[in-house]
Amino acid sequence: MAHFLSQSWRIDRRHALRAMGTCVSLPLLECMTPLGATEVAASPRRSAFIYLANGVHSLNYQITTPGREYAFSRSLKPLEKHRDVITPISGLHHPGALAHHHNCISVWLTGGKLGPSDRNTISIDQKMAEVTAQHTRHPSMEIAITQDSLAWTADGVRLPAMRRCSEIFATLFEEPKDGTAVRRKALRRKASVLDANLAEVRRLEGLMGAVDKGRLDQYLTSVREAEIRTRRADAWLDTPLPAIAEADRARTNRDIAATMAGDYFRTVYDLIVLAFQTDVTRVATFSLGGEGDAIAIPEIGITESRHQLSHHGGDPGYMEKLTQYDTFAIEQFGYFLQRLRDTMDHDGKPLLDTTMALFGSGMSYGHSHGNANLPLVLAGGTGLGLGHGGHLDFNQGHFAGYQLDKPGEHYALCSRPANPDAHMSNLLLLMAQKMGVEIDRFGDSTSVVEL
Repeated sequence: MAHFLSQSWRIDRRHALRAMGTCVSLPLLECMTPLGATEVAASPRRSAFIYLANGVHSLNYQITTPGREYAFSRSLKPLEKHRDVITPISGLHHPGALAHHHNCISVWLTGGKLGPSDRNTISIDQKMAEVTAQHTRHPSMEIAITQDSLAWTADGVRLPAMRRCSEIFATLFEEPKDGTAVRRKALRRKASVLDANLAEVRRLEGLMGAVDKGRLDQYLTSVREAEIRTRRADAWLDTPLPAIAEADRARTNRDIAATMAGDYFRTVYDLIVLAFQTDVTRVATFSLGGEGDAIAIPEIGITESRHQLSHHGGDPGYMEKLTQYDTFAIEQFGYFLQRLRDTMDHDGKPLLDTTMALFGSGMSYGHSHGNANLPLVLAGGTGLGLGHGGHLDFNQGHFAGYQLDKPGEHYALCSRPANPDAHMSNLLLLMAQKMGVEIDRFGDSTSVVEL
């Protein structure tokens, strides 16, 4: 008889019981974990990125005390109960975005430069997905209230985003409506079309000039991405989908009008939690709107768009509403953190222990398009080695101090970085390394943030 240490009795973690024409997924069992497995195998590492367009009302958002003795600002007050698992961060910026404020959302996770002739670079979530995709049905999930996702491929092509909650649920957790065989046939037909399309374009390439070849290269990148995703979908068709509890299904498989912002935000956050819990993906991005089209929140009396409020022209009423909007969005992020704390991983520990969640914006002060001193909050990941509880302030030692009673002085800090070496890419690099990505540089990073 084989010795038990040979692991001959162990089974695959995705094994399923098949009987009477049905398929039931097994829970994670001890015998599914290889002996001597590392922390990564036992507890998947996950990351979520949440984007708030047009910056914040920085006078009511800014925390002024560094270190662990800081007091929460008015806008960040909803996160006070999570003090032990969050780090508000001040003073970071993206140098490549300084001259192109409308591209703030595009470079937030890339650290790239987007001038008129520049192509974007890969976003950090997709860099992480290169490592995690081999373990999950979906390499990543991209959600956005508007059409622009936060995710960019290695060739600088923006990935499409999902918006409707029922669409997201169906993509992640439902079997193909027309059956697996029909779905596989359709996927393989699509792959064949892509292959034929690629071959035809290659034949034309030799007849094109330099400009057309550049455009063609972008097109081919999109085709390649579609081909990769198509073949991945085909390969996963025989793997059983996770069983979803009725309570979770009722919570997430529904459509909510984006005008009911709180309900919509919380449902999206619930979907991300469920996706992480069932390990269908380990990387997610969620954009609360683009710089020019972030939604209103009529349920709390805000009928103006976020763009309109952020470009307030000094109007006190608009400035107050912008603060209310900031506080509301941060409150919903707090709901996400609480759900991650309350949901147990398969090892009995909270999902938040091995999930990093970054909330923030690519602008600081929307009215002047200031994009230094970015508003950022990093949460979770204590099981990955992150330490929290303090305000990480990269402005300290490089300026005379916060002057919130002198708006003009403070707004200048939001437009010109006090510390030119404090690049947001340094933070993204830290997160990538904690996810197991073996890189020592990302975007315009100059070092790794210590946390």
